[in-house]
Amino acid sequence: MDRVAYDEFSLFHENAAEFGLPYDGPPVVRREAVELDDGRRLSALVWGSEPAELVLLHGGAQNAHTWDTVALALGRPLVAIDLPGHGHSDGPREHGTAADNATDVATAIRALAPSANAVVGMSAGGLTSIGICATAPELVRKLALVDILPNPDPVMARRITDFVDGPEAFESFDEILARTMQFNPTRSESSLRRGILHNAVQLEDGTWQWRHGQHRRPASATPPTPEQNAARMNALWDTLGSLAVPLLLVRGMADGSVLTDELEAELRRRQPAATVAHVEGAGHSVQGDKPVELATLLAEFLDS
Repeated sequence: MDRVAYDEFSLFHENAAEFGLPYDGPPVVRREAVELDDGRRLSALVWGSEPAELVLLHGGAQNAHTWDTVALALGRPLVAIDLPGHGHSDGPREHGTAADNATDVATAIRALAPSANAVVGMSAGGLTSIGICATAPELVRKLALVDILPNPDPVMARRITDFVDGPEAFESFDEILARTMQFNPTRSESSLRRGILHNAVQLEDGTWQWRHGQHRRPASATPPTPEQNAARMNALWDTLGSLAVPLLLVRGMADGSVLTDELEAELRRRQPAATVAHVEGAGHSVQGDKPVELATLLAEFLDS
């Protein structure tokens, strides 16, 4: 059984090379953990030594390293948090809700980035960031949503869920890589290889498991009802509609995006002052498909 060596801080030069970014040596990045009120811990990557200017929240089944290229392109102090049950963070609260996740992440923001100028959330991280606007609005001075709004397109969302809900373990790294390449045909093999190293762990028997797979919902757990899901989405829309801070929506325009023209129109109706940016060639994970373009949009939003 061959063990695959992994150092999470040794791959930044690959991100820079793939996207043509200047690289003078490893960036200043450290991993920190924040203890929650029940003893669980949320983990985060802290970029830079100055107070964080922004907070980055990844999508479901991802982790803080999904933002590495964006962080390199931005070159600003920031914090990228592993959501509960993802990356190096502990699992969510037992019988916890999405609102509980928002409360947990707000605790981490207070500890690591209390004066950040913006919170940026992609997919599940975006919905979490809207939840933080409701439970801890003082932490969100600007809000950027990356390819997410309440009630995302169910067909595209199902494609993502089907991939995430795949095998619980893989016999080899090559097997998990092959499945990931099939799901992300436009990405380079090197970028997907990095992503797997950050987002999966090799078990003692040599098999591989997604880090988030360690916190799968038990088969016996009762999923939310359609009525509960609808109520949650309506509450998120209400929160968005009442926001009094600058709002940016970044929408991927290629196959894979979970947004539609109708959803964008609904946001414009509720928030006429919102800025909407379309990114050609990007699907749902804009930070992976077009990270430099996303970094430019975020920098402009921060400085506006």
